[in-house]
Amino acid sequence: MSFHVSSPGASPFGTPTHDRPKPKRQQSQFRPPVAPSPGGYQQSSGYANAGPRSAAYGAPVADSYFPAQSAPTSQPTSQPAMQQYGQYGTDAHVLQQDAGGIAQQMGQMSLDGSAPGPGRRKKDRHAYHQIEQPVAPTQQYNGAPSGQSWNGNATQPQLGASAEQAQWQPTSQPWQSQQLPQATTQMAPLPGMPIQMGGHPGQQQPGMPAGAQAKVNADQIPSVPLSRDLPAEYYKNHIYPTMEQHVPPPVTTPFVSYDQGNASPKYARLTLNRIPNAHDQLMATGLPLGLVLQPLAKQIDGEQAVPVLDFGDAGPPRCRRCRAYINPFMVFSNGGNRMTCNLCGHPNEVPPEYFSPTDPSGIRVDRQDRPELLLGTCEFLVPKEYWSKEPMPMRFLFLIDVSAEAYTRGFLQGICDGIIAALYGDDEEPATNGEHAEGETAPMRSKVPAGAKVGIMTFDREIHFYDVSGSISAPQQLVVSDLEDPFTAISAESLFVDATECRKNVTTLLRQIPNMFANIRHPEPALLPSLQAALSALETSGGKIICSLGGLATYGPGRLNHRDKGERQTDDSDSSKEFLKTEHTGFKKCQADLVKAGVGVDFFLSAPMGGYLDIATIGFLAEKTAGETFYYPNWSYPRDCLRVAKEISHTLQRNQGYAALMKVRCSQGLQVAHYSGNFTQHTFGADLELASVTEDTGMGVTFAYDGKLDTRLDAHFQAALLYTTTSGQRRVRCINVVATVTEQARDSMRFIDQDAVLAIIAKEACSRVPERNLKDIRQNIQDKTIEILAGYRRQLSNSQSSGQLVLPENLKESVMYILGLMKSRALKAGKEPSDRRIAEIRMVKGMGMAELSLYLYPRIIALHTLELEDGFADEHGHLKMPRAVRASFTHMEEGGAYLVDNGQILLLWLHAQVSPNLLEDLFGEGANTLQSLDPNLSALPVLETHLNAQARNILLHLEEQRGSKGLAIQLARQGLDGSEFEFARLLYEDRNGEASNYVDWLVTLHKGVGTELSGQRAKLSTTEDVGHAISSTFSSITGSVPYWG
Repeated sequence: MSFHVSSPGASPFGTPTHDRPKPKRQQSQFRPPVAPSPGGYQQSSGYANAGPRSAAYGAPVADSYFPAQSAPTSQPTSQPAMQQYGQYGTDAHVLQQDAGGIAQQMGQMSLDGSAPGPGRRKKDRHAYHQIEQPVAPTQQYNGAPSGQSWNGNATQPQLGASAEQAQWQPTSQPWQSQQLPQATTQMAPLPGMPIQMGGHPGQQQPGMPAGAQAKVNADQIPSVPLSRDLPAEYYKNHIYPTMEQHVPPPVTTPFVSYDQGNASPKYARLTLNRIPNAHDQLMATGLPLGLVLQPLAKQIDGEQAVPVLDFGDAGPPRCRRCRAYINPFMVFSNGGNRMTCNLCGHPNEVPPEYFSPTDPSGIRVDRQDRPELLLGTCEFLVPKEYWSKEPMPMRFLFLIDVSAEAYTRGFLQGICDGIIAALYGDDEEPATNGEHAEGETAPMRSKVPAGAKVGIMTFDREIHFYDVSGSISAPQQLVVSDLEDPFTAISAESLFVDATECRKNVTTLLRQIPNMFANIRHPEPALLPSLQAALSALETSGGKIICSLGGLATYGPGRLNHRDKGERQTDDSDSSKEFLKTEHTGFKKCQADLVKAGVGVDFFLSAPMGGYLDIATIGFLAEKTAGETFYYPNWSYPRDCLRVAKEISHTLQRNQGYAALMKVRCSQGLQVAHYSGNFTQHTFGADLELASVTEDTGMGVTFAYDGKLDTRLDAHFQAALLYTTTSGQRRVRCINVVATVTEQARDSMRFIDQDAVLAIIAKEACSRVPERNLKDIRQNIQDKTIEILAGYRRQLSNSQSSGQLVLPENLKESVMYILGLMKSRALKAGKEPSDRRIAEIRMVKGMGMAELSLYLYPRIIALHTLELEDGFADEHGHLKMPRAVRASFTHMEEGGAYLVDNGQILLLWLHAQVSPNLLEDLFGEGANTLQSLDPNLSALPVLETHLNAQARNILLHLEEQRGSKGLAIQLARQGLDGSEFEFARLLYEDRNGEASNYVDWLVTLHKGVGTELSGQRAKLSTTEDVGHAISSTFSSITGSVPYWG
């Protein structure tokens, strides 16, 4: 099968902005099954069915979804791949078949024959939370056991319970007694998965003819799609109790978390849920000891809200030595007068206002009435000593580029339309400002968070302020032409207004802005002075700047130059690092001022014809203020308008705060080694400063040993985020995580969180990009992967033959994710525009865990093989999603239609031989050829066809799982659209440029593991890399920082 790609046609943008039709935004909603369309419509059968794949349209097979064609020589099938994960029953998680079943289904693959781990003894506990339970060898690992105790009952609570049924005051919890829970609440982990490799020269595999050599079947290696689909299906009807299972569900799985004192994995994940007690044991595993945080992660229906507690002027109780906040694992003694810190072990006197007596077992009698003693995640209102300035509701300032390039390309129009949609949605505009007349409908509230205010500025060679307050009949403009010393030309009371009260003036202004600057076309925007003027408007209050830019800022103080001329052949050289650094002193000073004032920046950037913007310099402000950069390298009007509108809406409406400080504390014997993410940290050990923090903000923390952990106690971690909410409250959110401690490295490797390990590796690697060249970073990632696999081989599977690559049970798919990381634009080999590369590097550093997982391996869904019930609710009200497809062109069928979602863009790839009937059912009557489709299509039309309803419901589900990037369709028609290059790049299992395919990558790792086990592998000096990883002061204390960073 040939794979043709051609360049896209010229942009249709060619008419004045005010004459162009505004793109119609249609709302996708769940819809019940509709009547069949004319012609006896019947959806084609499933992908794995043995019957012929055709749809009965009352027409010959040639008119069906699958035209008559010869059978492919190698037709993929999903059935064998599913066998490697077993089936989810009512009491099972991701399961493996027994050795015989795997051998039957997967040829040379067999299960690890290592002996099961030793049983564990009961240990001393903190605060009556039972972490360890006896081993139950008859249960499968990480499954939800039948009959497990829940609130004193033998069944789990049902999903979708009302808020009254899910209060934080439980009647009886398993951890509130000194008795161990049932033995079935912990399951013995399964061993690793060996894969038979090609073997070494001269090595003969049993059962093979002489001279033959074993090969790896691509359909028999671990499947990322199945590792996501099966847990997602299981957790539709099960909850995740945070203290009763050791390994959380995959980050892409929508699940309801039940907080039992250990924080939900949506907020924090440990790389190891059983921690080695000493540095040498950790090094034997090759794994990083880290914590991945997403402190404001959004919750789903069925989860209890994080309680907000007020301790008055005294503030929440804290340890006097380490300053840890009160949490469920602090121990009360001496009749309730003493509180022993679970982190540093210091005994504290309990404040009189917080005193409560204890019962004979040592439990506070008011424990059931204290959420901070029951839940792993709580928020506390803090007194004035925690304030850096008077907290007030958040202020959003839109700073819009109105230069000639932004106008000509339609970017200005798209931004203005997007702001209107973000502020007011699709509601009709009211007739008047403020109070409505008698008999008129009251204006709908804006979409802005309650209490927050908005302001509008524009800039080109001058800076324009706008008064849109309700006291005036029409918007007023004030111009500042002094760029050397910019200032705020309008009072804050007039600049920042309530979006609901001043709706008429706000919408009038935003609709007039494109026309206002249609004839005033300054070609060069003055970005830095405009940012400084915006900062002066927010300096006393804090808030967020949402800035658009449509071209290189080459005018005024802080002008930028075209540094990257694209003359290099590869980005792996040391000289290429210079284009990824920020050298401009003016932007560095502006960044420091922004952080000090608690003002974050989000950029919306459009490159003229994919040209240069110097995002390395511009995006530095967003990186250090913990903001985001939304980059549109191939902006096209009106195709990308829907995406911009959704992303501005999400930026404005999501859960967020500003003027934040972050601190992570850990148990004695451990210390923080390094933070990775988007923030400002002035000195090592200082608090992280985040001028803005959102539900999508993620970061990684790695730990080092400064002593030995006590195996009689658990390891505790606490992340504290001090921030101001959008409503103007100063709060601190405390996230508490606990893990058991073991003396054996082999025990730790059975309780690995794959997603946390991948996030730590990716964020640490991207944090080193400006310091080291890309080739060395990729090599260090490969070396670290080999070290982990070799460590597992030494600890748990040394009985396997040398011809097998043994993958850890909980890291089976990690090797594919690592390959995806090295193929991503952030770290890939070859040449890549520096703007796109640095934008994605910073994005990886700051993105959340679920968004990162999709970025490393996209989700691909076949639309042409949907079952009739796919895309609709089942009997329990849950959407039935189809199985995803592996990211390889060998799994793409002729005549197929596929959705490809990597969390950043969503492609709809259509094969050249796709059925005309499918196109009409999906896009409407008359759209029966690829050429007839609108290349600017960004959303599916709302049609009364079964396939269209299925596709729209699936898209709605995917949108709910995304992070900060808006979901808008981009067509990738085979042989017609340039976006097919992006489709080919996202097929991470195939050979792509200089990077190998999945099978070759496994072979490379297998050779590396063999060399590592023989002691012949060379790697960079640990001492040298420690110097790159942390400061020289800290390197003298510990040498445990991973060398791959």
